[in-house]
Amino acid sequence: MSSAFELTYPNVPPEKPDHSQETLHPRLLKSPVVLKATGVTKSYRKGKVEIPVLNGVDIEVVEGEFQAIVGASGSGKSTLLHLLATLDRPDAGEIYFEDNRIDNLSAGSRDILRNRYIGMIFQFYHLLPELTALENVLMPVMINHGVVSYMLRRRKFRKRAKELLDLVGLSHRLKHRPRELSGGEMQRVAIARSLMASPRLLLADEPTGNLDRAAGEEIMEIIRELNAAYDVTMVMVTHDPSIAAQADRTVRLAEGRVESVSIQS
Repeated sequence: MSSAFELTYPNVPPEKPDHSQETLHPRLLKSPVVLKATGVTKSYRKGKVEIPVLNGVDIEVVEGEFQAIVGASGSGKSTLLHLLATLDRPDAGEIYFEDNRIDNLSAGSRDILRNRYIGMIFQFYHLLPELTALENVLMPVMINHGVVSYMLRRRKFRKRAKELLDLVGLSHRLKHRPRELSGGEMQRVAIARSLMASPRLLLADEPTGNLDRAAGEEIMEIIRELNAAYDVTMVMVTHDPSIAAQADRTVRLAEGRVESVSIQS
């Protein structure tokens, strides 16, 4: 990682996990752990009432894995993903990314982590409506490099953004704004944007939840290809069992705890 990030990125290696045949896909048994959460709890307050959401969750994600997190509404799956992405902090427990603890990072360091190392895909796309598809994909490097540095490398960045849009099948929509795109096309732009900084991990929160079945299947085909052909490590929250069945490993939450962990044959 860059030295600028390491200055505020404490290096505290977690205890090495025990990979078992029961909880890890055979092709991933020798892969290093990329993301690990131990004893994570989270509650929210509604007036004077404290509502527990997560109650001591332990999970790990290894390099190259495609992991799905499932559970009924209110089970805590989206809350867990937001904690893994450092969009929120746990009340207790620890979260590690590449052997570095991240749940206690400063706001600035968390921003750097998400901008450079962890890509995010949201259910509702979160594209900037005034920008074209190409400009939306370019946003992570615009933010990371600043105006002067970005302009000096503009040709290189635009070339990569166009390649990513071609990868997701949108080379013909570079100049279209979100309002001119279908839901599936907007999610493709969002996927391309999440890859712009070549992240080491992708986190997806219900990436097909706002799409019809055909568009959802197209998005899942792209996600599977990214994982299989490009070895992108992915964690995806979904409520759909048929979507989760396409992952290497599925973690099921119930009442804020890990109820079961299963692998696909």
